[in-house]
Amino acid sequence: MADAHNDGAGRDREAGFDAEFREYMAARWPVLLRTAVLLTGDRQTAEDVVQTALTRVYASWRRVRKVEDVDAYVRRVLVNAHLSRFRKKRVVEHLTDVVPESQGPDVHVTAEQRAALLAALAELPARQRAVVVLRYWEDMTESQVADVLRCSVGTVKSQASKGLARLRNSAALYDPQEIRTASAGLGKGRYE
Repeated sequence: MADAHNDGAGRDREAGFDAEFREYMAARWPVLLRTAVLLTGDRQTAEDVVQTALTRVYASWRRVRKVEDVDAYVRRVLVNAHLSRFRKKRVVEHLTDVVPESQGPDVHVTAEQRAALLAALAELPARQRAVVVLRYWEDMTESQVADVLRCSVGTVKSQASKGLARLRNSAALYDPQEIRTASAGLGKGRYE
């Protein structure tokens, strides 16, 4: 009789963990997706990366939920999921003549500016892009970025400096003609 009681308590605990994870995932999905779009330069790829990251987090949720900063841990998993795409194999993208419509209007940035920013970020190597996105878009400190990427603060500073220098020199961010060209090339496999 005691085993039946323990099995019921175990199922209730599992259901509680599942509900807790679903609640966390629903609350953090938009922020994680935004970060992933900036890392990947493509919404569909970003959704895949977020799903991969959250699948990994779910598999370890009992342990993850106890860490001091769950969001920092999940961001690390997200960045690693993005970077591991390049270690396994090159992602094959299908070329299209038409850029798909975005999910909704962004009241802070025009579509051309957003396209230019994504194009400029896409020109950065993956590590520099990760540092720039986490440091300046996610507003993380250098030591937080170093923890997420498992590197030194000096590496973060160096990669941020190099990434910002490349962004400052990016023609896509300053030349209106280049912005239109970048917008047209968003679906053409220019992203790492």
